[in-house]
Amino acid sequence: MTTEPGGEVRVFPGWHWVLVALAFPIAGLIGRAVSGPVDAPLAALIGGLLTGAGLGAVQWFVAKDAFGDGRIWIAVSALGYGVGLMVGAAAVGYATDLGSLAAMGAISGLVLGAAQGLALAEQDRRRLAVAWGAAMPVLLAVGWSVTTLGGIDVDQQFTVFGAFGAIAFMLISGLLLARFSPAAARPA
Repeated sequence: MTTEPGGEVRVFPGWHWVLVALAFPIAGLIGRAVSGPVDAPLAALIGGLLTGAGLGAVQWFVAKDAFGDGRIWIAVSALGYGVGLMVGAAAVGYATDLGSLAAMGAISGLVLGAAQGLALAEQDRRRLAVAWGAAMPVLLAVGWSVTTLGGIDVDQQFTVFGAFGAIAFMLISGLLLARFSPAAARPA
């Protein structure tokens, strides 16, 4: 929680951040349409690159002052999620049970968080860099877990979780963004 000019306390970055929840199913559908199911390293990498680029683009669009240079943010999001999904999916043998997807989310989130955290740190956003980078493994594991427990057909080996997990990600990451980014850098 931080105090905005005029004494307003803000605990969420703003209504625009809701667009992040919409980005997950859309970016995931595009990634899967191109790569096919996440059942091999190349499919995971290609699908993850496209999905990560879509997610990074929307995150940057709605919070550009927090995430800095858009080209960098989108590129590291694509690369981080692509490599992370490739490693995470292979580590769990492309399995789609709850434990495997949570582990895959944590692994892919670790790589994505490291990439995005480094990008933030390079742009002198160190406080957000540490918090954001540390949160990504948890947020992606939670996203996959919520989606799986919501009864979504995860056996189709999507590149990213859908709307249920995206809502959880959006809410928690929004609180994180509000807490660790400067007030002037938060979306309205």
